[in-house]
Amino acid sequence: MATSARRGPYFCGIDAAMDVVSGKWKSLILWELNNYGTRRFAELRRGLPGVSEKMLIQHLREMEEDGLVHREVYREVPPKVEYSLTEDGVSLNAALSSLGRWGTERIKRIGAEKVDLSP
Repeated sequence: MATSARRGPYFCGIDAAMDVVSGKWKSLILWELNNYGTRRFAELRRGLPGVSEKMLIQHLREMEEDGLVHREVYREVPPKVEYSLTEDGVSLNAALSSLGRWGTERIKRIGAEKVDLSP
């Protein structure tokens, strides 16, 4: 189990959960890894249009530190690194699915545009 740098104090469970998913890209990284499985950095970046390389690196490091993402480094030339969800990442993604359904309904209700990210 990974050791997180963030340890509260927390006011409630939502506070603790938001601590590890705060930031625009973290929940989307969880979604991408959940839906497409193990991904290399470039694959993640292509799957998340608009994310900068710097922000993706920062979020992946934080998520690895928080025990949500596993980073596997293969000692080969050229170097190969793959990212996948840990058990905690899978369970957090499952918890966020209700929020995603709520957001989809909101998109419909307010008539907002939804971007199609299909490959």
